[in-house]
Amino acid sequence: MNMRYIAFLAIIFVAGVAFAQGKLKKTQISKEVTVQLPSDFTPLPDDGIARKYPATTKPLAVYTSPNGQIDFSVTQKKSQFQEADLNMLREFYKANLMETFTQIDFIRQEVTQVKGKDYLVFEFVSKLADERGTSNLAPVNKYSIVQYTIKGNQLYIFTMHIPFAMKNDWQGTAREVMNSINIK
Repeated sequence: MNMRYIAFLAIIFVAGVAFAQGKLKKTQISKEVTVQLPSDFTPLPDDGIARKYPATTKPLAVYTSPNGQIDFSVTQKKSQFQEADLNMLREFYKANLMETFTQIDFIRQEVTQVKGKDYLVFEFVSKLADERGTSNLAPVNKYSIVQYTIKGNQLYIFTMHIPFAMKNDWQGTAREVMNSINIK
């Protein structure tokens, strides 16, 4: 192997690790919600949210990395359920995730506490292929953490999606971000 090539790979690796371990800063999502996000993440404008998240319920906020490859989003909607129902809702939300992706491998699926509040957490690796057969694009592989909680009559969904190739560099940071969520 060529020494220049090895040096180049070393630089890319060090830059990737340095980038992933960016400093987290407190970010106010709404009156009630704060989270620690990498300091270089910026809010996605409404037209960007509409393009990236064409859902019936528009996310409350989406923050993205400088290269646009990593997203953190918060969605809030009405719920008839209560925080105590999260364990019961696990299979429903799991089935929903399994329908969304072509293939999904769960790393963890549990109800856990974050800042004294119960969250239903799904951490997984997914593959999304174009199964309509209209393109020959490679499947999109992602590493994601999705957390659900209920406060009052509101369901909050927090998601962090990262390209699978960046999983090893970002897994610790993603968990730190998701464990910093605070709802007043």
